[in-house]
Amino acid sequence: MTAVYLNSLGAFLPGAPVPNSEMEDYLGLVGGKKSRNRAIVLRQNKIRTRHYALDKNGVPQHSSAGMAAAAVRRAVESSENILDDITYLASSATLGDMLVPGLASHIHAELGLDAIEIANFQSVCASSIMALKAAWLQIRAEEHQCAAVSGSEFASRYFRPGFYENSRAYLENGEVPLEADFLRFTLSDGAGAAILENRPNAHRPSFKILWVDIRSYAGRFDSCMTAGIADGKVWSEFESPQLAAAQGGLMLVQDFDLLKKMIPVWISHYLDLIDLEKIDPDDITWLCSHYSSHSLREEAIALLEKTGAMIDEERWFSNLPQKGNTGTASIFVILEELWREKNLKPGQKVLCHVPESGRCLNGFMMLEVV
Repeated sequence: MTAVYLNSLGAFLPGAPVPNSEMEDYLGLVGGKKSRNRAIVLRQNKIRTRHYALDKNGVPQHSSAGMAAAAVRRAVESSENILDDITYLASSATLGDMLVPGLASHIHAELGLDAIEIANFQSVCASSIMALKAAWLQIRAEEHQCAAVSGSEFASRYFRPGFYENSRAYLENGEVPLEADFLRFTLSDGAGAAILENRPNAHRPSFKILWVDIRSYAGRFDSCMTAGIADGKVWSEFESPQLAAAQGGLMLVQDFDLLKKMIPVWISHYLDLIDLEKIDPDDITWLCSHYSSHSLREEAIALLEKTGAMIDEERWFSNLPQKGNTGTASIFVILEELWREKNLKPGQKVLCHVPESGRCLNGFMMLEVV
């Protein structure tokens, strides 16, 4: 089958970096008061700055589709292609701009391209790896020669006060539940994109995609990161959206206890790939792992050190403290900075890792610099 190369990357992070002290200037004050959970969450995630697609009045300045299209254009600008070379577009996001149609259609329209094939992947963080694998396979099968893959998130619009203030949990307790505030002060906005082709760059290094491995463990776990459900009912089963919201059905929440139980499962996936001789920890130049919080990285490292298969921390590459957790966009944003900042040499290998707590999913991708 045809070899596939990741030839260019682009990132779009809206607005200026927002420091911790200004987060609620953009997100708003729930009930007119500052969150007591903010300091706790920030100590755990160790994010110092992030970007929001809202202004300080809470008004959207971009759309998820617009940010994704901007990232694709930036990837094309730094490539050896023109926009019209793209014949396949795969998009990924946790939530798109509309319920219907899918985000890929809107990104296609934003790009102004003629008729192309598109695919839309909606999950949580690992939908980025789903989209990358789809594009990789399309080119391997010689269906297309040039593909664009995007990941984009506009999480902050769901963190405005109106999503919490009329909920039963807030009215009864006078504050946002920690399982919701954790995500409110962890997730942020942005987009990233990659250009995949059936040939390497002629004048600059490329990443050859060696393999992509995705595994769902949903058969072992209940949902962990959710929105659109309350009291065991999905939001559309309520008599109205207002009633769903009142029961907390429109809040994005995280089950911490369940999340921690997933970490050993993700590590077992990594160890299995070592047993299958897909991964040699000593052969990895850079590990680009997307993790939502520094505290989760620490828990993973504590387990990895016991396995004897730990990749040294000096070979981990992350920009979480500066760029924030941008969900599906994160792996593109990480790789784009690695591409720019590090002097990559032929033969070096980059292992990409994207876990997803939604209902326990894990993805790996191996790249080789050529």
